[in-house]
Amino acid sequence: MTPPRTLLDKIWDAHVVLDLSDGWSLIHVDRHLLHDLSGPPALMDLRKRDLPVHNPELTFATPDHIVSSRPGRVDDTFPAGARLVAGLRLLTAAAGIRLFDLGGEGQGIVHVIAPEMGLTLPGATQICGDSHTCTNGGLGALAFGVGTSESAHALATQTLRMRKPRNMRVRIEGSLGSCVTAKDLALHLLRTLGTTAGVEHSIEFAGSTVRALEVEERLTLCNLAVEMGARSALIAPDEAVFAYLRGRRFAPTGAAFDAAIAYWRTLASDEDAVFDRDIAIDAADVVPTISWGTSPDQSMPIDGLVPGPADAPLGTLEDLAASLDYMGLTAGQPIAGEPVDWVFIGSCANSRISDLRAAARVVDGRSVAPGVQAWVVPGSMAVRREAEAEGLDRLFTDAGFQWREPGCSMCVAANGEQVPPGARSVSTSNRNFVGRQGPRARTHLASPAMAAAAAVTGRITDVRTL
Repeated sequence: MTPPRTLLDKIWDAHVVLDLSDGWSLIHVDRHLLHDLSGPPALMDLRKRDLPVHNPELTFATPDHIVSSRPGRVDDTFPAGARLVAGLRLLTAAAGIRLFDLGGEGQGIVHVIAPEMGLTLPGATQICGDSHTCTNGGLGALAFGVGTSESAHALATQTLRMRKPRNMRVRIEGSLGSCVTAKDLALHLLRTLGTTAGVEHSIEFAGSTVRALEVEERLTLCNLAVEMGARSALIAPDEAVFAYLRGRRFAPTGAAFDAAIAYWRTLASDEDAVFDRDIAIDAADVVPTISWGTSPDQSMPIDGLVPGPADAPLGTLEDLAASLDYMGLTAGQPIAGEPVDWVFIGSCANSRISDLRAAARVVDGRSVAPGVQAWVVPGSMAVRREAEAEGLDRLFTDAGFQWREPGCSMCVAANGEQVPPGARSVSTSNRNFVGRQGPRARTHLASPAMAAAAAVTGRITDVRTL
């Protein structure tokens, strides 16, 4: 009799090519995604060794990290990135890899375009040279980031040598409150569990709260699993996912889609499956949440007070003091009301059409506050076109936002788009490390609705008051 298995167990077992013993396996890679920073080095590695790409039809590429998001941008709008974009174009063409190029249909942030085109499928293994590849677990795919050498190995063999992660489940039960989103839930988990909770684990998010999330919200939740130390995250696929995938460009069609659904319905942890870690969270405890410090776990309820020494776990006083100093905050002060200089709505965490609609609902009838620079950067060309068809671009620009081209933009700040030194930013991205949005930039992570509220009030604001 087969012992009970978790969702991770089922996907892993289906992809083992060879058991290498001592916990290591050679696993098959179903989808391989490349972008302009990680793609060229891996492809050049193969070229230097005169190795072909094993399955070019299973690999897809797009420029996103190193490109400008300025309207009308071209390769060299950000000159330092032009060589990498050109290299990605040349190397993918030589290898027979499909490229979703600048200005073309399908281009966008790699973790946005993969789900929206049906490249991400339940039960599949998916890799990319980017830590936020875990985003795709929101559709039930086992997806994780890899380094350049691992990417090159997968390009050459369509396999990876890996140690199986341990199983971790985070069960979230109950209904989320007013104005509480998946981003607030993710930041709440980080402040509650910390940045090391998922180390060496794959996290499965489960429970009634998770089942009630829209598909794009599930992608946001899984996106931030890596900030908890996990390499991957999973949510069991359900009818909402099947409906989301139906008709997508690279999803199965006709009888093949029906057969796929029959298999996808088996992708759930067995009732008696045992997890190495099993954590319960009450959704009623989650409120609109914003980061205050220089790590995603340094987050707090919007109506709370910035923590001080009495709130710091043993051994972290120095870190807390350094974060307060960098962010220009004082222990015990309310976070709400702090003036802001920049607002960024975008990134692979929160740049999908549902995110832009959520921000637009707050902005509608209001204007960006004087002195605030506010950007909206859609996650893909498809998102941009859909938003423009709905008139969201005009709503944002009429309010004083900049409406930009798809890309990672100010999330990673490797493309010339940075928050000025000392300026305070409310951002829908996923990392607030020192210098992440530019040297000495001060970043507060928040949901699209909370970011929009900051833009129109000129200060960190509890969106529930609007």
